[in-house]
Amino acid sequence: QVQLVESGGGLVQPGGSLRLSCAASRTIFSLYTMGWYRQAPGEQRELVATISTRGISNYADSDKGRFAISRDGAKNTIYLQMNSLKPEDTAVYYCYADPPPELRTSGYRELWGLGTLVTVST
Repeated sequence: QVQLVESGGGLVQPGGSLRLSCAASRTIFSLYTMGWYRQAPGEQRELVATISTRGISNYADSDKGRFAISRDGAKNTIYLQMNSLKPEDTAVYYCYADPPPELRTSGYRELWGLGTLVTVST
């Protein structure tokens, strides 16, 4: 059962913008820190950005100023607005949800979406 559903990937020219979405259940959205990772061909998966249940965001240094993560409580959805895209941003972007410590001790583990492909190319 897929609990995180991503959308919004696609082909964009360098300098363009895309907005990724990740929908979750109400429980996950309200309890888990959520975020985005990406994996380029032949590379390891790397952090893009995270956002806590309080709306505190954290970004990879390479994305600061270009990417913005946000959350919408009415839709149980997080977003990743990506601007000034570069060819090196090409990757599969994965939505991620990290349970709070009290749930981890009860056996809950992080969740991953299936990924959405972002291609930055002319």
